[in-house]
Amino acid sequence: MDRQPQYIRFDWAMKRLLRDKANFGVLEGFLTTLLGKQIKIQKLLESESNQEDEDDKQNRVDVLAEDDKGELYLIEVQNESELAYFQRMLFGTSKLVTEYINRGQNYEHIRKIYSVNIVYFNLGGGTDIVYHGKTEFRGMHNGELLSLSPFQQQKFKVDAVSDLYPEYFILKVNDFNKWSKVPLEQWIYFLNTAEIPHDATAPGLAEARKKLQLDHMTRAEREAYYRHLDNVVILKDNISTARGEGRLEGRAEGRAEGRAEGRKEGREEGRTEALADTARKMKLGGMDDKLIMQFTGLTADEIAKL
Repeated sequence: MDRQPQYIRFDWAMKRLLRDKANFGVLEGFLTTLLGKQIKIQKLLESESNQEDEDDKQNRVDVLAEDDKGELYLIEVQNESELAYFQRMLFGTSKLVTEYINRGQNYEHIRKIYSVNIVYFNLGGGTDIVYHGKTEFRGMHNGELLSLSPFQQQKFKVDAVSDLYPEYFILKVNDFNKWSKVPLEQWIYFLNTAEIPHDATAPGLAEARKKLQLDHMTRAEREAYYRHLDNVVILKDNISTARGEGRLEGRAEGRAEGRAEGRKEGREEGRTEALADTARKMKLGGMDDKLIMQFTGLTADEIAKL
């Protein structure tokens, strides 16, 4: 039996491979599958939130693409849980609105933005795997949807008010490992498992099968890729352990005191002590202070005292 090829994780591919114009077909297929319309990427853009520095972007990878209509696509991968991730999505699109309009231009030149967020943690309280958000205005008395005038539709070349505002997509891909005939679910399966079965039909996966094989990487690229995988696993394990220890110690002390205040203080104290221990291990392992701050929430002064 032929050995099945191994494929590169999508987050690493976005950072290293999919920026090459020859590989745009993978991203185009992904966006086409998600949005339900044909997407043709014209070019990739740079913005203040789209940096190449690996130390700055250890747990988040951004690609900012522009299609042939001038619409923008911000694609983010988030490997580690972040409490304020919804606000980060808002910040990202708000920055793009202001970055890509020139001073003195009329507001009609504001770009349409699609914010695509691939998260590997349980964001919010929903149980679905794909969420879509857009802006609509409805009457408070009759629930009527506010619409564009015929002249506005002609002027802006869109049908609805929501077409003028950023749209958000959240793909909660963690633990989704059920192969499906549905194209979008095939993509989510690949995003989580880095596997592409032979009967994959979703747009872009055929290109991914050709472009993202591990065997096609140089030795140096494979070594860097394996280090990335190790860092992701280690960091997620460290934070998960710290949170678990904090909750256990907090519950134990809270039960002993028998008061809600004691439980809260116990959890916080246990969590802080566990995070400090994790940060100490990271520091001994030579990890940069900025990364330690990012993944533990400790301040620079607290880390310096460890």
